[in-house]
Amino acid sequence: MEDLLQSIDTDMLVNMGLSVLFALVLIIVALFVAGWAKRATSRGLDRANVDPTLGKFFSNLARYLVLIIAGIAVLGEFGVNVASLAAVLAAAGFAVGLALQGSLQNFAAGVMLLIFRPFRVGDVVETAGERGKIFEISLFTTQMDTPDNRRVIIPNGEIFGATIENVTFHDTRRVDVSVGTDYPASLDETRAVLTAAAESVEGRLEDRDVVVYLDSLGDSCINWSVRVWATTADYWDVRERLTQAVKDHLDDAGIGIPYPQMDVHLDKV
Repeated sequence: MEDLLQSIDTDMLVNMGLSVLFALVLIIVALFVAGWAKRATSRGLDRANVDPTLGKFFSNLARYLVLIIAGIAVLGEFGVNVASLAAVLAAAGFAVGLALQGSLQNFAAGVMLLIFRPFRVGDVVETAGERGKIFEISLFTTQMDTPDNRRVIIPNGEIFGATIENVTFHDTRRVDVSVGTDYPASLDETRAVLTAAAESVEGRLEDRDVVVYLDSLGDSCINWSVRVWATTADYWDVRERLTQAVKDHLDDAGIGIPYPQMDVHLDKV
């Protein structure tokens, strides 16, 4: 009887030793494969010009997936019911997903923003009711600095579900200045004066035509639109110079810029 018990104990120890040895080998191999999967994923995403933030996330995800699979295999080797464990993990994941529904939505939106790149760091963007220069794009939020130097942090879900206006996407922008002139002024003369004003603006792109557009006949004035082109970096400077040039040229030509006014007549009873 004692010989039988010793034989059983010896077999159990041998089996246990083999299981431990298998687990150690599997863990070592899994660590090697996980590192290789991380590096391969990172290199592949870099060649595809994927955003570094997104590339880092997916490369780490590949590593963790390999380690999780190896961990499940090790538990199965020691007799753990892997199917039951997977069911428990799935239920826990579902519960966590419901609790973090808003965060997951922001995460999914962050992934889409990093893939499609409607804007990059440094772009001036108007979205979700805010306007500013993009400072950082992460998986859950986007940070921007407003013109008055406020840092605004917006959840990515609000950005991806809203209209995005990328102000600095193109290298050039059209500069529009509207002005109203007196009705008695000649249209041809006014057009010539406004054209000369636009052509005198420093910093405009001379390879793009100046446009003076007769917009509409208002209640108290004739409405014009004066248009030139400028680089995006010089937009505001050119706009200010164009506004000043329009005013100065109209004044020099004796063409008035009317403003709304009201005449009140008192009748004696």
